[in-house]
This record gives sequence, structure tokens and C-alpha cells, in this order.
Amino acid sequence: MKKHKRATVADLLSEKGKRQLTMLRVTSLEEAEAAEKAGIDIVSVPPSLLGPVFREIAPTPFAIPGLEYGDHVSAEDYLRAAFAALKAGGDAVYCAASLQIVRRLRDEGIPVCGHLGLIPSKATWTGGFRAVGKTAASAAEIWRQTKALEEAGAFAAEIEVVPGDVAAAISSNTSMLMISMGAGSGCDAQYLFADDVLGANRDHYPRHAKVYRNFAAEHDRLQRERIAAFTEFADDVRSGAYPEKRHLVGIDESELKAFLDRLAVETGE
Repeated sequence: MKKHKRATVADLLSEKGKRQLTMLRVTSLEEAEAAEKAGIDIVSVPPSLLGPVFREIAPTPFAIPGLEYGDHVSAEDYLRAAFAALKAGGDAVYCAASLQIVRRLRDEGIPVCGHLGLIPSKATWTGGFRAVGKTAASAAEIWRQTKALEEAGAFAAEIEVVPGDVAAAISSNTSMLMISMGAGSGCDAQYLFADDVLGANRDHYPRHAKVYRNFAAEHDRLQRERIAAFTEFADDVRSGAYPEKRHLVGIDESELKAFLDRLAVETGE
């Protein structure tokens, strides 16, 4: 089997400040395969997507499964989930839990990607789903959290919906790989959700999203075709148009007669 080179944490960190990395959130094997073929550097994935099939079709992207906040409680819970994710083909884990848990994971040599700025699971503390870091005080708090996360041992952090100038200043002053979601090109990687890129999202598109296709319209068209095909099938069954002879397995006349004669004897007809 052909061996593929997949980036390591050290490889990614060596790219800091040199080029913009690409990152997508993918949630299906089809999206993972497309990311592979498109040359995407990093993919964020649900842990359930990982496994031999995932790595067969997407052998090269650096994969970061998310240990979703609230799905795990104790450090032991996070450790078990992280080890399982790495064993299944992950390269690092996303974790928005406490610094203590980040340290515990890092102590075991597990690469951790944290989260800064707008953190959806903790958005109530920063005023809901809105930009963070638009005042000097708020920007300073993000910087404080950045240094704390760095000191806890995280190798990377997603920085979400933060003014580009603030994110760029922070990125240039931390050793962590800074992954921008709506935080500008002054970071080290640009991150979008595949659903947004594909135009498959029927809800609100965030300001930072860029839509490249209209999968929602295509899904609607396919659903109309699906309903039409099912309706035609039902009509054919009711009218007797399906099945036709060509849809059936044939039997030699002599074999059929022998069977029917035997059946007649056994049933007394």
C-alpha cells in the first residue's frame, strides 16, 4: 500500500508565519475525501467520523477531532476520549475545557487545540454570539487567555470573530498556531465549515463565511426528483406496470412443470 506523508504538530508549527494553512470542518466521508483531493491542510472532524475508512480516503490532512464541551466532564473523561480519537486516526484534539484539563492532556503528550475569542459553548460570558475583542480591555483579556492557554501546553488555538488587527498582533506574539475563524489573515490558518463553503447551510451565514456553491438548491432539486421517482414507483405498482418480466428471474419450463407437479402432490391439489 502506498504510504502518505501526514503533517505532524512540529511540521505545522514550522509553517507559522510562513504561509496560510487551510482548514475545514467536515462531517462526512464524502467531505473528507473532497478535502483530501483539494489539498486541505487541516480538517476538524467529529470523533465518530474517524477510523480506517476515514484514513483510507483522507490519508494526508491533519485531523483534529473535537472533544465537545459538555460531552465530557472530568479530566479522565477527556483523556479517554482523546486517546480513543488519536487511536482512531486523529492527530490532535480540540478542547475548550479548563486549563487544568488542557494541562492534563498535554502532560500525556496529547496535542491540544484550544479556543479563544467567541467560544460558542461559553458565549454567555462575552455577550452571546457576537464579536469579541473590539475594546482595548476585551482585546487584553483575549491576550491574557492566549498566554494562559500557551502556558497550559496547547499547540494551537482557534481564534473566532476577533478584529483582524487584534488577532494578528496576538498571533505574532505567541508560539501557538493561530487558526482564524473570522479573525483575519494575520493568523496562521483560515478555517471555515464545509456546510458554509458548499452553501448547504439553510440558516444564517456568519459574516466571515464565503459561499462557493449552492448545495441547498441542489438538495432541493434532488428531493423533488426523489419524491417524483417514489411517486412513479408507487403508481407503477398499483397499476401493475411494475414488475415487468424483465425484472424477474426466469426458470426453464421443464423445471417449472416438475416443481408444480410436486407442489400439487404435496398440497393435494
